[in-house]
Amino acid sequence: MAETIERNLGPQPIAQLLLVHGLKAHNVVAASDVQITHKMISRACKGRRLTLRTQAKILAAVNKATGKNYTMTDLFTY
Repeated sequence: MAETIERNLGPQPIAQLLLVHGLKAHNVVAASDVQITHKMISRACKGRRLTLRTQAKILAAVNKATGKNYTMTDLFTY
């Protein structure tokens, strides 16, 4: 029997971070240099497992939008 990968990991720290900075998904998407979508941000906040590449895109966009230098562990718990 194949093991299943847990895909829904619960609310992530990125959601709280966006609240603290008063940002919405649109602010992060607008700040991004690469193509990301509102749905990617929403999935990140809800705890849906994302690929490493998508996590990196979101991290770069959040850092640009906030003017801070967060790491992957500051945004995601998986």
